[in-house]
Amino acid sequence: MAGFAGLGRRLVQMIPIIIGITIVSFVLIRIVPGDPATLILGNHYTPEAAAAINTNLGLNRGILYQYWVFVKSALSGSFGHSYSIGDSVGHLIWQGLGRTLFLIVMAGIFTAALAIPVGLYAGLHRGRIFDQTTRVLLLVGYALPGFLLGVLLILVFGVKIPILPINGFGDGFLGHIQHLILPSITLAVPFSAVLVRSLRASVIEAMTADYVTTALLKGIPWHRVVSRHILRNAGMSVVVVFGVNLAFLVGGTVVIENVFSVPGIGSLLVSSVSTRDYPVVQGLTLVFAVFVLLVNLLTDMVHVAIDPRLAVA
Repeated sequence: MAGFAGLGRRLVQMIPIIIGITIVSFVLIRIVPGDPATLILGNHYTPEAAAAINTNLGLNRGILYQYWVFVKSALSGSFGHSYSIGDSVGHLIWQGLGRTLFLIVMAGIFTAALAIPVGLYAGLHRGRIFDQTTRVLLLVGYALPGFLLGVLLILVFGVKIPILPINGFGDGFLGHIQHLILPSITLAVPFSAVLVRSLRASVIEAMTADYVTTALLKGIPWHRVVSRHILRNAGMSVVVVFGVNLAFLVGGTVVIENVFSVPGIGSLLVSSVSTRDYPVVQGLTLVFAVFVLLVNLLTDMVHVAIDPRLAVA
C-alpha cells in the first residue's frame, strides 16, 4: 500500500510540472520573430488564408485565450491541426513516436551491451592497460559532438564501406533495425561513456567494502563474489545514472534523427519550429516532457525495487 501511495504522490507532483512546461513552451514559441501565418503558407500566402490561420490559432485573440485553446486541444488528445503539413497533430505525433521509441530502445540496448562489461572489467582491473585505454577512448567519444560522430559514421559505413543504410526508417522489423544501427550507435557512444565511468567507480568502491572481504574469507569463489556482491551493489547507482541519462537521450534524438533523416518526432519538431507551426511544437514539447518525467519515475521505481530501504524515505 505504501508503494501505491508513493506512486500516486509522484504522479500528482508531476501535474504542476507539466503545467509549467506547457506555459514555458507556449511563451517561447511566441517570442520567436516572424509571422506564423507567413511562414506556414509560404508561396501560397494570401491575406484570407493568413486571417483563417490566425483565427484558428487564436492569434487575433488575447494570450490567455490562445493558451486555453492549446490546453483544450491537449486534453482532447488531438493537439490541434498542423497547417504546414495538413494533418492532425495527434496523428503526426503518433506516427513519429513509435520510430523515436524504437531508436531510443536500440540505443539503450547498445549502451548496456557496451557499458556493463567494459565498466565492470575496467573497475575490476583498475589502473591496467585496458582501464586506461578505455577511459581515454570513452572520453573522446563523450567529447565528440553527436552530429559530428554521426557524419563520421555515415562517411565510413555509408560511403567508404557501404554496408549500412544511412537514412530513413526502413521497411519491416529487420529493416528498421538495419536503418537505425548507425543512429543508435551515435546516441550510445556518449551515453556509454557516462555509464562506464559510473559503473567503474561503483565497482572500485564495492571491492573495498567489508561484505566483499567477508565473502572472500568464507571461501566464496571470486566469480560469485563479483556477480552477487560487487555487481549487484554497484548496479544500484548505475540504474539511477542510466535512467537520468536515458531522459537526456530523448533530447539527443532531435539532432540525430535529422542527421540520419529518421522520420521521428525529433525531426518533426525541428521542421515545425522552422515553420512556426504552433500546434505541432507545443504538442511535441508536451510529449517530450511527459516522456522524460515518466522515465524518471520508472527509474525511481526500479531503484526502490533493487533497494527496498529507499521506499521508507
